[in-house]
Amino acid sequence: MTTTTELLSHFGLKPEGQHAVHSPIDGAEIARIDYDDAATIEKKIAASVEAFHAWREVPAPRRGELVRLFGEELRANKEQLGRLVTLEAGKILQEGLGEVQEMIDICDFAVGLSRQLYGLTIASERPGHRMMETWHPIGPVAVISAFNFPVAVWAWNAALAVVCGDSVIWKPSEKTPLTALATQALFERALKKFGTAPVNLSQVILGVREAGEALAKDHRIPVVSATGSTRMGRALAPVVAERLGRSLLELGGNNAMIVAPSAKLDLAVRAILFSAVGTAGQRCTTLRRLFVHESIYDKLVPQLKAVYANLPIGNPLEKETLVGPLIDRHAFAMMEESLSSARDEGGAVTGGGRALENKFPNGYYAKPAIVEMPDQTATVRRETFAPILYVMKYRDFAEVMAKHNAVPQGLSSCIFTQDMQEAERFVSAAGSDCGIANVNIGPSGAEIGGAFGGEKETGGGRESGSDSWKAYMRRQTATVNYSDALPLAQGIEFGV
Repeated sequence: MTTTTELLSHFGLKPEGQHAVHSPIDGAEIARIDYDDAATIEKKIAASVEAFHAWREVPAPRRGELVRLFGEELRANKEQLGRLVTLEAGKILQEGLGEVQEMIDICDFAVGLSRQLYGLTIASERPGHRMMETWHPIGPVAVISAFNFPVAVWAWNAALAVVCGDSVIWKPSEKTPLTALATQALFERALKKFGTAPVNLSQVILGVREAGEALAKDHRIPVVSATGSTRMGRALAPVVAERLGRSLLELGGNNAMIVAPSAKLDLAVRAILFSAVGTAGQRCTTLRRLFVHESIYDKLVPQLKAVYANLPIGNPLEKETLVGPLIDRHAFAMMEESLSSARDEGGAVTGGGRALENKFPNGYYAKPAIVEMPDQTATVRRETFAPILYVMKYRDFAEVMAKHNAVPQGLSSCIFTQDMQEAERFVSAAGSDCGIANVNIGPSGAEIGGAFGGEKETGGGRESGSDSWKAYMRRQTATVNYSDALPLAQGIEFGV
């Protein structure tokens, strides 16, 4: 099963419409879809509200059973959905399969969570009173996802939202709508097996920016989870805030690695390779800045250049390929523009440029680039969604930590060192200012057990593990008086 038509048929889909969907592999049209108009979006939001009202009264462990069934559908269809991710997003097949595995993992996490949506019992100052904190479903949750992780990010949100008692409306990237429709088809299979869930518990809205804006503006949607560029977040957050809704934002990353003198260089090279060129540099956690101690710079950088020179670039469906295409022509143009700017700022570029143009004239494959920079310039401080690795020397730890943190973004970070003091300083309050800080592993490839997200222009949102579930619920403090008196808090006397 290799063609898009066969894969879509496997999911029971035969999309037709006015808008073409193209594969980044060769630029070919692989399907056509229709976008939802304003009237359809309104109907779907209203249906989501109705579904929420029914679903919130279902016991949480029972809600977990639906997510368990969905996880089983994902397990049974992992190969097909992973392959569709590769066809539509361009990431290599191993990464496409890995993305579906993330969906399975978050389903497992959410099933366990469905029996652990805990609150607190709080000591009351008033005799004969009990005070408690509980968490309740909040309402329809909108998920706006990006092309680079077309299904996993939705699952991070949806699996938790569903066990928390919420309904979900998904607006996928207009560049990757087919994987969303396939995922929705699997969810509907799980609904059918479950038997008693509202039919519109999960819905997909197809469209461009206007569709996302409609979700952001609607007061019936208390939580809007959006993944994308910082520019997108700046536009969306005020719209949600104006109606006092909640935004859960996962935005840009300008992630760095520090390679200290004591680092195990073989591990560092492997981590750099995956983090910098995986998904053709189109991960929010992609490694973009590399700080190398001056004592090992001349040993490490030539190794990297040698590895980069032999990277297998090609069709992401082929087993030996490690670097697939950029998503489209615009992404390649932005890479070229950034490399030009880096040269103007004194950077020495190794690699870069278009690859496989003769074989794939309408596919935009790029040679990953290493750019040795004299300092952390304006271009380095700006995130470019492409396989560009800026490399800089450093001399002492305080200097490199200051440069590490001197960017607007704050998603992921790492250090390679065998020095315990350096490692502990890196993850301390005075160390990395990112939401993710790793020691002796790269910045990319987070597990679902920990909360995922970052600070500063990354948006401050947290998804996936830990206590991220609280973002999809409302907190309630309740006090029960089981005495025959009515004492007031703070000892206030109010007689009549």
